[in-house]
Amino acid sequence: MDEKVILLVEDNPDDEALTLHALATNNIKNQVVVARNGVEALDYLFGTGVHAGRDVRDLPAVVLLDLKLPKVDGLEVLKRIRADERTRVLPVVILTSSREEQDLANGYRLGCNSYVRKPVDFDEFTQASRQLGLYWLLLNESPPR
Repeated sequence: MDEKVILLVEDNPDDEALTLHALATNNIKNQVVVARNGVEALDYLFGTGVHAGRDVRDLPAVVLLDLKLPKVDGLEVLKRIRADERTRVLPVVILTSSREEQDLANGYRLGCNSYVRKPVDFDEFTQASRQLGLYWLLLNESPPR
């Protein structure tokens, strides 16, 4: 896969639109695959359900994972990502509005690479998105596939 894909796991349409707009504002032109619940995210990563037959060797460059998701919550998605040999080292950034310290602690305990609280202010969020994009898509060296 030539282009680095971003998997955005976000159930809130406003937060999805805000994230996509912030990425575009920062000239992050990578393809963004959106999963709107935990099941969709797992189906994409493991080539099941609506993504049956997808080449699962083509992993995203980074997963931007919300925690408060329908069907399967973000922490369970993270747990399943880390439990599978194919996705164990996949970079996962928890991107959430949760202020709960327990979510922060559990995110790191389960193996997230980074935990970012969503700023409410659009300019702050745009800046945070730029920094995330620069780091995870340009600076970070991903493990070999």
